[in-house]
Amino acid sequence: MAVRHINPEGLHRSPAFSQAVVVEQPTKTIYIGGQNGVDADGKVVGPTVGEQAEQALRNLATILESEGATLANIVSWTIAVVDGHSLDEGVAAFQRVWNRADPPPAITVHVVAGLGPGFLVEIDAIAVV
Repeated sequence: MAVRHINPEGLHRSPAFSQAVVVEQPTKTIYIGGQNGVDADGKVVGPTVGEQAEQALRNLATILESEGATLANIVSWTIAVVDGHSLDEGVAAFQRVWNRADPPPAITVHVVAGLGPGFLVEIDAIAVV
């Protein structure tokens, strides 16, 4: 698999995200729909962005593991956080689960007016295996 995380000269470099990810040959790609902070029973796990983000990340990991992949295979994700809630809690959850030795994916964050009932965060992702 040829996946390159790129941060071209002239653009900001961050340890938290890559500016782009290039996949150069045919490979298995997993498109993961928005994951919320809900457990296997469909119940919201907690009232904070941090708790919900951790659960959403666990849900992503479960999906990836079912396909022989890990969070490190994610090349891009989009995160939506309900307006008025702390982005810092979501970032902290990401930092707890992401192996800093792996190049970070391209990330887009949106602050939104609302999500489903009780949901404070939603994460969708694209993974390449």
